[in-house]
Amino acid sequence: MTPIVTVPTSPFEGQAPGTSGLRKKVRVFQQPNYAANFIQSVFDVVKPAAGAVLVIGGDGRFYNREVIQLAIRMAAAAGYARVIVGQGGILSTPAGSHVIRKYGASGGLILSASHNPGGPEEDFGIKYNIANGGPAPESVTGAIHDRTTKIDQWQTVEAQDVDLDQIGESAVADMVVQVIDPVADYADLMETLFDFDEIRRIVSSGFTMRFDAMHAVTGPYAHEILEKRLGFAPGTVVNGTPLEDFGGHHPDPNLIHARDLYELMMGSDAPDLGAASDGDGDRNLIIGRGRYVTPSDSLAMLAANIEIAPAYRGRLTGIARSMPTSGAADRVAEAFAIPCYETPTGWKFFGNLLDAGKVTICGEESAGTGSDHVREKDGLWAVLLWLNILAVRGISVDDLAKAHWARFGRNYYARHDYEAIDKAAADALMAELKASLPGLAGKAFGPLTVAHADSFAYTDPVDHSVSENQGVRVLFEDGSRVVFRLSGTGTQGATLRVYLERYEPPSGQLLADTEAMLQSQIAAVDPITGIARHTGRTLPDVIT
Repeated sequence: MTPIVTVPTSPFEGQAPGTSGLRKKVRVFQQPNYAANFIQSVFDVVKPAAGAVLVIGGDGRFYNREVIQLAIRMAAAAGYARVIVGQGGILSTPAGSHVIRKYGASGGLILSASHNPGGPEEDFGIKYNIANGGPAPESVTGAIHDRTTKIDQWQTVEAQDVDLDQIGESAVADMVVQVIDPVADYADLMETLFDFDEIRRIVSSGFTMRFDAMHAVTGPYAHEILEKRLGFAPGTVVNGTPLEDFGGHHPDPNLIHARDLYELMMGSDAPDLGAASDGDGDRNLIIGRGRYVTPSDSLAMLAANIEIAPAYRGRLTGIARSMPTSGAADRVAEAFAIPCYETPTGWKFFGNLLDAGKVTICGEESAGTGSDHVREKDGLWAVLLWLNILAVRGISVDDLAKAHWARFGRNYYARHDYEAIDKAAADALMAELKASLPGLAGKAFGPLTVAHADSFAYTDPVDHSVSENQGVRVLFEDGSRVVFRLSGTGTQGATLRVYLERYEPPSGQLLADTEAMLQSQIAAVDPITGIARHTGRTLPDVIT
């Protein structure tokens, strides 16, 4: 039996997992014991049973390989029987979720900072997913954080690095390490969900697309599925090679960082569909020729048409959305007489609903959409569902959007981000805002009058756990709203997100400019919160 090496350590401050794990700058993770402390805290909390299997993978960003080797040796010391790792250390977040579920693993370590930039001076992250393939719930992440504040040692074994580029099995101490093709299992799953023959038909008839993988993890998956299995022309997938620094770009599929794609899709030579995914492959961007589709609208449109896809026929049981996501999906649920659940931000809150069969499709305004096929949001899945719908309906993205709004009405929606603001100032702003809530009802801000304001709390309908302080909602008498929330996905300072929404019924203005339609809500933000007074900011850094 290989001896276990015990390394003395002491706690680091600030190792509380956010909505998607622990994210910090690479330089922070490179401190001696920093990554090991967090990984050991995970193992101490989950206490792997005899025969337990652990999945490890990441998005290919800088420092991934080093932490994977560390985690493999620590897993051997923790008593895992087998570690499954993607070739090259690559596993998209949704593919990692599928691998956990397919191989009956007890959990997995996903090494990613998602849509955040990569490189020696940029971001890194570690997230633990549980046996259902989804992010650890708050009960687990809270216990992990508590353990990080008390840890005094971590354990490893002495062993050579595993050849991550060679598919096959090897041994580390008494543990088997299995390096697998990171794409094959996921691609095979997609073929069971969607009508690939129908998509191939429109491709052969001239349907074109552009998929920007942003030099992130989705590139190999998109090459295999879109170009090899579905027959799109070589070159359909651009920026398809994962790079440790994402080519020096920010792998966030929005109108700022995927601007080239947006401009292509608004031009005269646009393909039929434009799409992109982020650093770890769980987010998506959808743009038709001349038509950008917001993530909130995409969720609603996919939900309204999901039963077109073979794996979902006759089984749309419900929809779930995060609280800041627009109410567009609610309109679909109401029309279909199915429930729509409003949860806090964070995919982990969808897990119980999916496991209990209460919902089939879920989504977040931050470009995450997914279903019960895995327990993570899934960027390429959303793109394939769009393709399946467009193929069967024989309709363009623009025409589908217009038809949807004509039936359900339109939720005009925008998000304003104030990034890297002083955390103390952000906390003071939110504290003052929460204190003002009891007196907001009845107050007028320009043409808007507040009907109700609260700090959002959620009671899980499955396990009845309660999550409080999940964002501040200000609801106006005309049905519009503004939501304020501090984000948990950044690595420095604080990011204040402001969500603005206004509903227009089918008889209303369905093709107007979004910013013009939200002017009253935008104008109400500073008087309600005092953003300029607290932060010195008069304009958001990013508008999506």
